[in-house]
Amino acid sequence: MNKKPFLITGVFLVLAALAIVIGVRSRSSGAGYNDGEWTGSSEGRNGPISLSLTVAGGKVTGGKIVSEDETDFAKPAEQKIIDQLVKTQSTAKLDTVSGATITSKATIDAIAMALAAAKGEARASSASAAADVTCDIVVIGAGGAGLSAATEAAGKGAKVILLEKMGIAGGNTNSATGGLNASETKVQAQLGIADSNEQYYQDTMKGGYNLNDPELVRNMVEKSAETVDWLMSLGADLSDVGKMAGSTNSRTHRPQGGAAIGVHLVPVLEKAAKDAGVEIRYNSKVTDIMEENGKAAGVKVTSADGDYTVRAGAVIIATGGFGANPDMVVKYKADLAGFGTTNHKGATGDAFAWVEKFGAELVQMEQIQTHPTVVPSNGVMITEAVRGNGAIMVNREGKRFGNEMATRDVMSADVLAQTGKTAYLLFDQGVRESLKAIEGYAKKGLLTEGATPAELAGKLGMDAASLEATVAAYNGYQKSGSGDPDFGRKASEMPRALETGPFYAVEVGPAIHHTMGGIKIDTKAQVITKSGAAVSGLFAAGEVTGGVHGGNRLGGNAVADICVYGKIAGDSALAYIGK
Repeated sequence: MNKKPFLITGVFLVLAALAIVIGVRSRSSGAGYNDGEWTGSSEGRNGPISLSLTVAGGKVTGGKIVSEDETDFAKPAEQKIIDQLVKTQSTAKLDTVSGATITSKATIDAIAMALAAAKGEARASSASAAADVTCDIVVIGAGGAGLSAATEAAGKGAKVILLEKMGIAGGNTNSATGGLNASETKVQAQLGIADSNEQYYQDTMKGGYNLNDPELVRNMVEKSAETVDWLMSLGADLSDVGKMAGSTNSRTHRPQGGAAIGVHLVPVLEKAAKDAGVEIRYNSKVTDIMEENGKAAGVKVTSADGDYTVRAGAVIIATGGFGANPDMVVKYKADLAGFGTTNHKGATGDAFAWVEKFGAELVQMEQIQTHPTVVPSNGVMITEAVRGNGAIMVNREGKRFGNEMATRDVMSADVLAQTGKTAYLLFDQGVRESLKAIEGYAKKGLLTEGATPAELAGKLGMDAASLEATVAAYNGYQKSGSGDPDFGRKASEMPRALETGPFYAVEVGPAIHHTMGGIKIDTKAQVITKSGAAVSGLFAAGEVTGGVHGGNRLGGNAVADICVYGKIAGDSALAYIGK
C-alpha cells in the first residue's frame, strides 16, 4: 500500500475570504492596473493560498502560486485559473475547477484582491482587538453538526457565537459525497421507495456489529425524516435517493442527479446560520472549556487578534473527530500506523482534553474506520455511490475479489489482501452518466479509459482475457436477476450491467476516514460523565461523539448523525438556558 499520506480533495463550498494584499515594484501605467508584482492571499481548505501576479503595460502578463497547503491536485487547479486570467484579462470569466471548489474560490478571491491592490485600492481592515464577550450559547466547530446546532438555536431566539479554528466552514462535511440516510421520508414516498425506521435501525446496528448505543441509533433513525424536512426548508436539495453499502433499501438522500452532498449542504447551512443571526468567527481556535461549579461556563479562544473568552450559558462541542491526528490514531489502534487520511487537517481531537475536568466518558475510541476507495496518489475519496450505482472492484489480475457492497471495513480488508494492497474500481459509461459526482473525478484526470474491457486492461497492465471474463460473468449475474453467487452481492445492489463503452477504472486503496469513538452523549446530546450523570450546560454532536456507529459506520450515516444530533444539541441547549 502506498504509505504517502493521503490528502483528500473533493468538491466544496463558496468561502468567505480573508485576503491580504501587498504590492511591490509598482509604477503607474496608462491602463487600469499599475505595473509591478502584486500578491494576494485567501483561505483555502487547509490554510492560506498566496499568489503573485505580474502586471506590465497595464495588463496581467503572468502569475504563480507562492505558497499553499492544499493537495496534489490543487496546485494545477490554482495555476489554471491564473492562466485563464492572463488569457482573458477578465475576472468575470474565471471559473472554478470541478473537484477543487474551495481551492478555486480561494484562488479567484486572492486574484481579485491582488488586482485591487494593483489598482491602488486599499483593502478595508476587518481586524479588531480581541475582547471578552458573552452570549447565550457558544458552539465550537463550524462543520455540519456545529452549523446545524447554531442554526437551530439562533433560529429560536438565542444569541449564538460559532467558533471555527479553520478559515472556512465545513470541516470534514466538505468531503461528504454520498448523502444523508433517512427513512420513511416524503422524498422516498414520492419516488415510490418502500423503507421503514425499523429496517434503518436494524441495518445500522448490524453494520456497527451491534456495538452501537441502541438508544442513540433509534433516536437518530426516528428523527431522520423530520431532519430531511428541516434541511429542505432551509434550501437543501435532497430530492435524489440512492443506496449505499449496508442499507437494505434506498435511503441515502442527496442533491438531484447524485451530486455530492457536502459541497451543497455546507453553504446552505452556513447561510441559514448567518440568516438566523449566528455570529461566525473563523480562525478562532478554542483552547479550553471553562468550568464553574461543575458546569460549562464558556470557552477560551486564541486568534490572530489575541486571546479572549466567550462566556455562555451553554457550550456545544462539534469539533469533529481525530482522523488527522496520526499519534492519537495509533494510540487507540496501532495497526493503522502509516495509513493516510481523508480528513481535513483540523480533525485533531482537541476536545477530548477539554472534557477531562468534567469527568466526561470517552467511548469506543479504538473504533476507527478506513474508507476502501481512496486514490493513493493524491487522497481523493471516491464515493461509495459509484459502487451503489453499479461499479465493480477488480484486482491486478483482472478479477473480482469480494462483494463491492460489503461494509467499509470488510471492503478495506479485502483490498489490502490484493497484490499491491490496492485495487481498481471499474465501471462503464452507463454508471458514469448515472452519477454526477463521477464528472469531478474525470475532470481531475483520475480515470483510465478504454473503448472495451480489453483495451482498458491493456492500459492497466492486466490480462485482457481475465478482465473480459470478469465483466461478462458479472453482467450475466446482473441480467439473471438472482444476484451474484460468487460474492453474495444482491440483485438489488446490481442496478445495471457494465456493457456501454467507454469503460473506466481508477486505482483505489484504504485510508483513515472516520473515527467512530468519542465523547459519550445521551439522546439529548448531553455530555455524560463516567458516573452516568449529564454535565450541566455541556452538549456535543457529530464525529466528536461516540456510540452512534459502533464498530463500523454505514455510508450516509455520518451526515445523518451530524444533522440530527446537531439540531438536537441546539434544542437541548435552548431548553437548558430556558429559551
